[in-house]
Amino acid sequence: MQIFLASDHAGYELKQVLVSFLRERGDEVEDMGPYTLASDDDYPDFMFPLATKVAQTPGSLGIAVGGSGQGEAMAANRIKGIRAAVYYGLPKQNPAAEPKIDAEDFAQALGIVKLSREHNDANILSLGARFISESDAKEAVDLWLKTPFSGDERHVRRIAKLDQHD
Repeated sequence: MQIFLASDHAGYELKQVLVSFLRERGDEVEDMGPYTLASDDDYPDFMFPLATKVAQTPGSLGIAVGGSGQGEAMAANRIKGIRAAVYYGLPKQNPAAEPKIDAEDFAQALGIVKLSREHNDANILSLGARFISESDAKEAVDLWLKTPFSGDERHVRRIAKLDQHD
């Protein structure tokens, strides 16, 4: 599967982790930048090319990584044919503290990732690096990539309406 990734400065480190993770899985990965950490970069400079590449490459998917993931998704969603979904995961935890989030809560949060593919045929997953651990990001990406679009008529109809609107 062809996967394109991009980030801003806040998501740079997590993007690097995900690029390695996906390559180790055997996915065809293209890192679309940034290639060095620059604290003054602007996410639209990376998100527009990412979204354009996904829109122009049938069957491909994209992963955007920023501080919150919100601005990245907003930028990506301005490109026709893109359906970017934001995922935060659950709050990062202090490893020395008593765990507050159980497996059931995490599984429920991951349901958002699954539904973004099943119901919305999301083709970009936007992650908030300031709100998700590396391991949770890997798990979310893995689930998102292996979840197919349901193809149900109601979902096809709704997506078509998104693509009709300019």
